[in-house]
Amino acid sequence: MSSIRWLAASDGPDALPAPAHALREPNGLLAAGGSLRPEWLLTAYRHGIFPWYEDGQPILWWCPNPRAILRPDDLKVSRSLRRTLARERFTIKADTGFDDVVDACAEPRRYTDATWITAEMATAYKRMHALGWAHSFEAWREDRLVGGLYGIAIGRAFFGESMFTRERDASKVALVHAVAFLKTHGFELIDCQVASSHLTSLGSTLIPRSAFLQELAALCDDPGEPGRWTLSAPA
Repeated sequence: MSSIRWLAASDGPDALPAPAHALREPNGLLAAGGSLRPEWLLTAYRHGIFPWYEDGQPILWWCPNPRAILRPDDLKVSRSLRRTLARERFTIKADTGFDDVVDACAEPRRYTDATWITAEMATAYKRMHALGWAHSFEAWREDRLVGGLYGIAIGRAFFGESMFTRERDASKVALVHAVAFLKTHGFELIDCQVASSHLTSLGSTLIPRSAFLQELAALCDDPGEPGRWTLSAPA
């Protein structure tokens, strides 16, 4: 970590270094420190940078190369998922349970007790939601939240942060409706940050960081107006 830039909260978000300065190993590590205040997060995301760290660590800022993205038209819906969608097991909503989605995403997973969604991170994204920049898509069965995802929306780009499921396919169903909503509202790119087999199965691809940043600059040139989203549909 000796070669990354250390930031003070008093520096302001313009102190974030350009993504080209990110380390190759660990891939994309760019800076440490700073703040999770809204102005820092908005500046970071518009430049392809996101925070990712665990309890006991300073805030770590990343911009990996290559970058995992999902274009709305490239979403892959398997036959089994299509059958689930046809059964309309869930009701999909947006921005009705954001805090609960974040808290569920922060819960330990079966394969680890660690979580990167620290209390500080959760508070920061809940603040972004209150300001209208962060949004959730939720799968409900009656009055129970059983799956969902959340992220940041700037311009025509949606920056996916995390997802969770408590019932089979619940988060995937929420994602299908999220992608349809985003496409309808003019979004052209969903940032998936880091590749995984799960994301690849849903249609995400890898592109060079330089291409991602060039596209992002155009998509986020006009950040748009923050606000609450409305969606309610059986799925």
